[in-house]
Amino acid sequence: MKLIGSYTSPFVRKISVLLLEKGITFEFVNEQPYNAENGVAQYNPLGKVPALLTDDGECWFDSPIIAEYIELLGIAPAMVPREPKAALAVRQIEALADGIMDAALASVREQARPAAQQSETELLRQREKINRSLDRCEQLLEDGSIKTDMLNLATIALACAVGYLNFRHVSPGWCVERPLLVKLAETLFQRESFARTEPPKA
Repeated sequence: MKLIGSYTSPFVRKISVLLLEKGITFEFVNEQPYNAENGVAQYNPLGKVPALLTDDGECWFDSPIIAEYIELLGIAPAMVPREPKAALAVRQIEALADGIMDAALASVREQARPAAQQSETELLRQREKINRSLDRCEQLLEDGSIKTDMLNLATIALACAVGYLNFRHVSPGWCVERPLLVKLAETLFQRESFARTEPPKA
């Protein structure tokens, strides 16, 4: 099994953590999706990471789809509940976390443009998305929908999103007044799977 991706992508990190937690052996193929010669496109016509190439020659792309494929392998521990509505709730939190990652990536790309071409309106729009989503996550922790010591697809995705905010210094004050989200991230970051997938320091 091969995982095609970038060491700095939070979406790739989510899949790497899932594979490591389940003890699934895989080869990591480092591809930069924004390079002029995009090697990712041979696996995903959209040219985005991650992509997963199975031993049977199947290729899966988009991190929620890959996560679903990994769960279908039936390898413990299960990261999504069997009960359909409970599974849907976990996947909705995953979607929320993925949205935080998307907004953070959009912010990073905008800030990479020449200063005169950057849109403060766009940066503000992405910051508002991130802040609203983080507030919802804190609420879910407060009402017990998520536990700070819970390990499943939703919490892995959330920790990867928070890790990316820290890594790229997007929304640097995100942790203010969100103590439960901080505790969740700190708990998961102590796991070997997260230590092994920490993005490289620039």
